[in-house]
Amino acid sequence: MRVLVTGASGFVGGRLCAALESAGHEVRAMTRRPDEYRGAGVPVPGDVTDERGLIEAARDCEVACYLVHGLSDRDYREADARAARSFARACAEAGVRRIVYLGGLGNGALSEHLRSRREVESMLTCAGVPGTVRRAAVVIGHGGASWKMLLSLVEHTPLILAPPEARTRCQPIAVADAVRYLVGAVETPETAGKTYEIGGPEVLEYTQMLRRIATLQGRSTLVLPLPVHLPRSDWLSGQALAVLSGVNASLAEALLGSLDTEVVVTEDNGITNLVPFQRTNYDDAVLTALGERAAENRTK
Repeated sequence: MRVLVTGASGFVGGRLCAALESAGHEVRAMTRRPDEYRGAGVPVPGDVTDERGLIEAARDCEVACYLVHGLSDRDYREADARAARSFARACAEAGVRRIVYLGGLGNGALSEHLRSRREVESMLTCAGVPGTVRRAAVVIGHGGASWKMLLSLVEHTPLILAPPEARTRCQPIAVADAVRYLVGAVETPETAGKTYEIGGPEVLEYTQMLRRIATLQGRSTLVLPLPVHLPRSDWLSGQALAVLSGVNASLAEALLGSLDTEVVVTEDNGITNLVPFQRTNYDDAVLTALGERAAENRTK
């Protein structure tokens, strides 16, 4: 198939382009800077704020993968909604048959960040193009924002005072596994109009995730659970984590605001039968991410 991938230069998008190309698909890698693009697929210019440009990028594509989020902006919720509506209209006009979206898991009361993800899900189908949604929690892999934040805490903070929300349950997934599920979505037309929750084989508290990163690195980082909430704001914590991890402060703030929302798969919906493979355990996902960082550092 001919597949358009937005966010082709990003953490998930770059890996998805390579996986789709390896599987024999013709990949259009949408990027705002096609002259600088060095990844898999054929680079095409495109920006989610330019609907006419989106139509040209998506023309003659059978499937379009939407991997764009505006969390670096303070008003990201409205920006994401506008972009999703524009993308939906462009895909409808270009004749795209299906849109594949990577959204966020979340059970119970959702944070503003996760509510935005759900709104994008509905916006992407507003123009009549069927959508296939994959919902994931924290994606573990080199270059991922959530992973950078976890790793920076372990590497730069010898004592982590963990408030109650740090004991929220999470079902992290290796980035390679998330990409496998996305390729499966592209290749399985019967998933049109359906939502699937995806995750790794383990459910962990954030405190457990931090401790295991420390153990795998041979660090003596102490994660101390606190019985009460610390007097803090997400903004201040976001600023601190931005300095440690290099993640945009608005993005760090948004992700921290979701800490107290449980992100665990509650419904399989047949995904393990549609896309069967051995899922990566958390420790192996961490080791792979650390290895990728080391390999990148050797080339610098």
